[in-house]
Amino acid sequence: MADVSTAIQLDREADGIAIITVNRPDKLNALNAETVRELDAALRTARADDAIRALIVTGAGAKAFVAGADIAELARMGPLEGVRISRAGQDTFRMLELMPKPVIGAINGFALGGGLELALACHIRLASSRAKFGLPEVRLGIIPGYGGTIRLPRLVGRGRALELMLTGDMIDAAEAYRIGLVNRIAEPDALLDMARDMARTMIANGPIAIALALEAVDRGMSTTIDDALIHESSLFGLLASTDDMREGMSAFLEKRKAGFTGR
Repeated sequence: MADVSTAIQLDREADGIAIITVNRPDKLNALNAETVRELDAALRTARADDAIRALIVTGAGAKAFVAGADIAELARMGPLEGVRISRAGQDTFRMLELMPKPVIGAINGFALGGGLELALACHIRLASSRAKFGLPEVRLGIIPGYGGTIRLPRLVGRGRALELMLTGDMIDAAEAYRIGLVNRIAEPDALLDMARDMARTMIANGPIAIALALEAVDRGMSTTIDDALIHESSLFGLLASTDDMREGMSAFLEKRKAGFTGR
């Protein structure tokens, strides 16, 4: 079943997977204000739908994941509008990053500027062998504004992130894999199937455990080691109160497949 808006399509598949597609192929899926609003709405829908256990984010067409922001729109902005545009994108991408369900970016083509920032907010990134990555904002006299200056250094290191940001150069999928920007590479026709297979592997596991693992990693990246360890142990103990923990351990001891219920 699909929910279709002007720029964002949400397709629910039968096995608990949903695909969010940025659907502006004539504009290489560039992000304008309306697209970000529609993406925000689609993410809220996916978060609230218990039947959706994992999300795949991709772009329409064969050329682009998201080729950046809508430059014609950005060219008209003043200082206050620039802050508003940046905050709107940041809030939406942060909601994606905090999704308590696995989010896999299936990067099928150009992931530039805001497109790379969208990919960075996904939990896992899979790339087509034809994908290209870059943060070319400095060539336009601006900087990444949807979280790229924060997430990219944390993922690939300060030096590599600054090289990409300060040169504005693009890299291919092989280089993105080498520096740890993407997890795996697939041939274009196999990309979505790879994403679906990974999603199925993830959602076969305990959904509460998955949600709390995501929370522990996110919190741990933004606090001290000691505070992160305390938070981790609290979540670890909380899971001991769940039916899923009892089921998972019983299934292991009984050498059978676990039947998790999310309770």
